[in-house]
Order: sequence, then C-alpha cells, then structure tokens
Amino acid sequence: MTIEIADVAVATHPLDPLSAAEITAFRGTLEAAGMVTEATRFAYVALVEPGKDLVGAHSPGDAVARQVRGLLLDLAERTTTWVDVDVTARSVLATRQVEPDTGQGPILDEDFVRVDELCKADARWVDAVRRRGISELDQLRCVALSAGSFGYEDERAVRSARVLTFQLTHPTDSMWAHPIDGVVAHVDLTNQKVLRVVETDIEHVPAESGDYLDPEVRGPLRESLKPLVITQPEGVSFQLEGNVLTWENWSVRLGFNGREGLTLHRLTFDDRGTERPILNRASIAEMVVPYGDPTPTHDWQNYFDVGEYQFGRLANSLELGCDCLGDITYVSATVADDHGKPREIKNAICIHEEDYGILWKHNDTFSGTSEVRRQRRLVVSFFVTVGNYDYGFYWYLYLDGGIELEAKATGIVFTSGHPGGDYPYATEIAPGLGAPVHQHLFSARLDMEVDGTANAVEEIDVARVPMGDSNPVGNAFTRTITRFRSEQDAQREADASVGRTWAVVNTETSNRMGRRPAYVLYPTQSPLLLAADDSSIRRRAAFATKALWVTRYDDEQLWASGELVNQHPGGAGLPEYTNEDRDIDGQDIVLWHTFGLTHFPRLEDWPIMPVDYAGFRLKPDGFFDRNPTLDLPAPPRGHCAPEAAAANGGCCGGAS
Repeated sequence: MTIEIADVAVATHPLDPLSAAEITAFRGTLEAAGMVTEATRFAYVALVEPGKDLVGAHSPGDAVARQVRGLLLDLAERTTTWVDVDVTARSVLATRQVEPDTGQGPILDEDFVRVDELCKADARWVDAVRRRGISELDQLRCVALSAGSFGYEDERAVRSARVLTFQLTHPTDSMWAHPIDGVVAHVDLTNQKVLRVVETDIEHVPAESGDYLDPEVRGPLRESLKPLVITQPEGVSFQLEGNVLTWENWSVRLGFNGREGLTLHRLTFDDRGTERPILNRASIAEMVVPYGDPTPTHDWQNYFDVGEYQFGRLANSLELGCDCLGDITYVSATVADDHGKPREIKNAICIHEEDYGILWKHNDTFSGTSEVRRQRRLVVSFFVTVGNYDYGFYWYLYLDGGIELEAKATGIVFTSGHPGGDYPYATEIAPGLGAPVHQHLFSARLDMEVDGTANAVEEIDVARVPMGDSNPVGNAFTRTITRFRSEQDAQREADASVGRTWAVVNTETSNRMGRRPAYVLYPTQSPLLLAADDSSIRRRAAFATKALWVTRYDDEQLWASGELVNQHPGGAGLPEYTNEDRDIDGQDIVLWHTFGLTHFPRLEDWPIMPVDYAGFRLKPDGFFDRNPTLDLPAPPRGHCAPEAAAANGGCCGGAS
C-alpha cells in the first residue's frame, strides 16, 4: 500500500511492492542522469528488498527509504548495465556494467516482433518455408525463443534468439497445431540479422485443426452439469489490510515483482498469543523447461521461464467464476514494461478460502462421543502464461499449521512435426503432429525462520532394523537423522524408498517435551534433470540436479541460476552460492527445493492440456505442543446453509 504525495509515493512498509509512482520515479531519475535514450530498454525492474534487521526494526509511521534495481539494455550502444536508484532521494546509487559473455538480459516484448520481421525478410528462411508448401507468409507466426549457450562463436557477446514458426490459418485457429518444424532460424538480435537457417528432413506441416473452440473439434457442449455455487453468507474469515493478510492464526505479507511474480513475506502463526515466525520469504525463484528431442530443431530447447521470460510480467488478470470460484478478494499488481513505464495487471493475485474435507474425526464407542472437525485452507494464487504453457501457483495455508505449494501446468503442449513410427522422443498427438518429451522443473526459494533465525536442517530416512536381541520378532523399524553441517553436505536428492524428508529445526528453543521445534519439508518424489552430465543445460540449470540445496542467508542471493540467465554459459546461482561451503548449523539459512513434472505427452493432452500438478508440503513437527486446532467449533450438520443445519439437529459434535 502506498500514499501518494504529489509525484512521490511514500511506502508505508519496507516490503511494499513497487507502486506505479515509484517506477515512474525510477525512470525519471535515470532520465535526469542522462542514462535513458530512445534505445534504452528496461529488462528488469524490482525493489531491492532491505535486509532482515532493517525490516524487523521498522515501526508503523517510520520513514521508508526505497531502493530500486534495474537492468538497462542500450540497443544502440550494445551495452547491458545494472543500476541501483534511491527513488526516495531521486539519486543514482550505483551502476555495474555486464560483461557481454556472462549472459544477456531477459527476452523483451519487442523481440517477438523483431524476429518475425527479420525472418520474413531473409531469403534463406523464406525459401525453406516455401519448400514446405507455405506461400502466405502473413499466416506465419515466428516465435522468439531463448537461445541457450551452445558455443557458437557468432553468438558470443550478442543477444540471440532461436525462432520456430507456426501457421495460423484463421483468427481462432491454434497455431500450435501447424508447426513448420523442419526450419529453425538463429537470429542475432543485437545486429538484427539472421545468422543461419537450419533445416531437417521434416517437410510436412500438420493440417488437422487444433481449434478447441470449434464445435467440429470439440463436439456439442454438454448440458448435464448442474450449477455449483460456493457462498459464504457471513463473508470471508480473512482480512487484508494494505499488503498484510491475516486468517485465523496466520499472518503473511504479500509481495509481487516482475521477475518472480507473487512472493510471501514474514509468514507467522499466532500460537496461543505468541506470534511465531516460520518463513521470512517464499517464492518460485526459477523454472526450467528442458526438452528431450535431439533433432536440430529441438535439441537447444530449454527455457528458463523466470530468468529469461519473467513470470511477474506475464501474470494473468484473473476473472471471477473462471479462474477463481467463491467469495474472492483480488489484488492488482504493478510491473515495469520494456520502456520502464508502469503497467497495472488487474486482479493479478486471487485470495479465497476453501473447504478441504475432514481435519480430524473420532467416533468413540466407549465414551459415546462422536466428533468431527473440517479442514479449511486459505488460498493465495496467481497464474502466468509463457507462450504455449500456462502455470498457476497456489500457496495454501491450513488450519493445523501446514503450508503447501501447488503448481498447476496447463495450456498447450509445444508441438513438432512427427517423423512417424515409434519415435522415442515425441508423442504423435494428431496425424503428423508431435509433442516432444520434456520436463518442468521449479526451484522454490524458502528463506526459513522457524522460531527465529537459528536454524539447522536434518535429513530423516526410515530404516529397517535387523532381527536380534533388540528386535526378537523382526517387527521394529526406526529412522535415521543426519544433521547437515555445511552447504556442500546439504545438496541432496529425494528418495521415496526411505521416505526421505528434511526437517528445519530451531537450535535454540524447545517444545514442552524438551525437543527442538521443526517444520518438515515433504519433497516431490519425481525425476530431477534428465539431461546428460556434460550437457549445456546441466551446467546452466545446475539447481535442477538436486532436490535440496541449503545456503547461508545472503540478501543478494536470490536466483537459483544466477541473476542473468539468458545465454549464460552456466555455473551461476546455487553452484556459486555454495562454493564457500559455509556453516549452516544453527544459522540463518535458505532452503531451495527442486520439484516438477516429467512429461511424456498423451493424446488426452491435445488440443489443450488438462491441469497437471506438482508441489511440496511443509508440516509442523514438534513446533506446537499439541494439536493447534482443538479450539475449532464443530461444523453444522446437514446441508451447507446454517438454516439447514438447524433443521437437521445442530452440529457434528460439540455444543450445537
């Protein structure tokens, strides 16, 4: 929340998201310093979040100094520069030039327009598509795709893109149904030219319609579903004041930036009058989509949707009844566009409550009591569209102290021209139309603060016990607990065979049984990065080779694959962060969890993909002294409406 005074926005808290006025002040300060020309593009603009000490010392009414960091691309001078600006004092604090062979800025909106123009003006490319029976170039859509880093000498120190092309035959057509798969262009965006056109022996263009809005494709709409209405006649149980969201015992501060999108800050739980911290900051810090088709058209495909395309800038404006159902509160977000000007994303964040079935229940035949309580969760979500795919990120807070992140993948699978037969690297999803195998691998950055900053991580595996004097009939089993001492120790893989989990324990406080309070990470049990050990993508997406990394807290270490991901040769981010092998036992630490999907596309995924799910859970273990939901009232009996409950005899246990 901001209070606007003239043309200056005064933030009321150090972690408030950037306002439109602050973004305008950021650009204006750089203009006054002579650092903005017609050729300047703002590839990244975000708040420099102050350190924990400053945030913790803030009191309501205190003055708040605001620092903004941006990445400026000068298309004329061919330079890339990081800049830090104090938007409160309107002063440039620092500049840092980027070495051109250490990565490029994210993909710009205008890159999509530019590659279309460059390809359609290149005789080699035009000849290649015409050999595939395409004469109407205005039906073709050229897509600017991140190039990766594959050792091409003419791509060193220049902004590059790979370009694949699709045919759009009518306005509502799905261009993904008609890939021009045998042609890929390598484009130099810096010098604005096509470097090379690579062709394969795929020459057919799949013709079957993928227009899922066409009655001939979808069939007649069904009429069997009855309306499903979710109502809360007395309103919602949460409160949103400024950017602070409170619900039952939970409190969390909402943030949003153009790179990560939604961020959660200072997540606490009121435990019988004591506000206990759990998470200082949580976000999706990176995501990579590596494809597994080794043909020249696809072997370079590995997109970093956060670092190269920026989730926050691609967030959807959500709609009631479509994206969210029930009594909904929306929060809009403001990001900077390519020209450093503010752009509002209306209804970017959705907040609502959901019933989640049984929380606890017991029918006691000895005492004659029967009690049940229902689980409920608070949902904070946002959705992004990155080209063909759509991703929803849903943070769930539960009444019993549980935390969950669920990623929902939908949209349209990336398509190719299928070569026929039992091709192992793509599924033929329609006649002549392929969908290459791929993965969606996310990195969740979890700045833990379980009862404070003195935290450690323990790996917990179940263990069998051999028969012997201590286990005479062989029924015993137990678990092993291993404390990680340093960053190199804590680079781990999940293991479903031993039920592996990781507990974040406070090393200075105790529960009523004298043990350390903890929150336990239950990881996704799914494959990590499957590319070969010496591949380019494995160097660039090293975060995805481990399910868990633990680092010592550093407020500058935010990105799993480094600050500049596009065309970076690799080794940045978590490999660099952990090089020092810092002590993490009883320290202020950050967990990085890799989770995701390995996708062998199905026929059922076409022409639009039903949601697939990935995620993880954090559950309290000894954090509370007993079940924290004993004070929940019993739910009404019968139908969902209160008047129906009264007619059916009151509540499910407890006083009615």
